[in-house]
Order: sequence, then C-alpha cells, then structure tokens
Amino acid sequence: MPRYEFRCRECTTTFEVDRPMAAASDPADCPQGHSDTVKLLSTVSLGGRAGGVPAMAPTGGGGGGCCGGACGCG
Repeated sequence: MPRYEFRCRECTTTFEVDRPMAAASDPADCPQGHSDTVKLLSTVSLGGRAGGVPAMAPTGGGGGGCCGGACGCG
C-alpha cells in the first residue's frame, strides 16, 4: 500500500499515512488533532531491474551521435 507524506500547517508536524491510491487525495488529520494539512510531493525510489534483462550497449561501427557516425556528422 502506498505511503503519503503530509505536513500540518498549524504545528508544522510532518507525518505519513498509508492508504490506497484511490484515496491519495483525501484529506488527512494531523496526529496532534489539527485538520489543516497539506499533502507533500515525495520522490519515489524503486530498486531492482524491470524485466530482468540488463540494457545492452549498441554494437557495430561508428562513434555514436545522431546516426551512429556512419554519415560523417560526428
């Protein structure tokens, strides 16, 4: 279940709430009992690899650039 971070505007306490994504924008009361809170934007960090296959570097001639170096633009 996703965790959302809120901050109380009255006492400046920052707290987290676990709730389903469908309820992400619902208001949350401060643990101190205040109702004037704002949801904070949080960064998400995920570990692991998607698909289980590492990305491969392109093979073949050329020095990179827009067309792999074959046109002489690089």
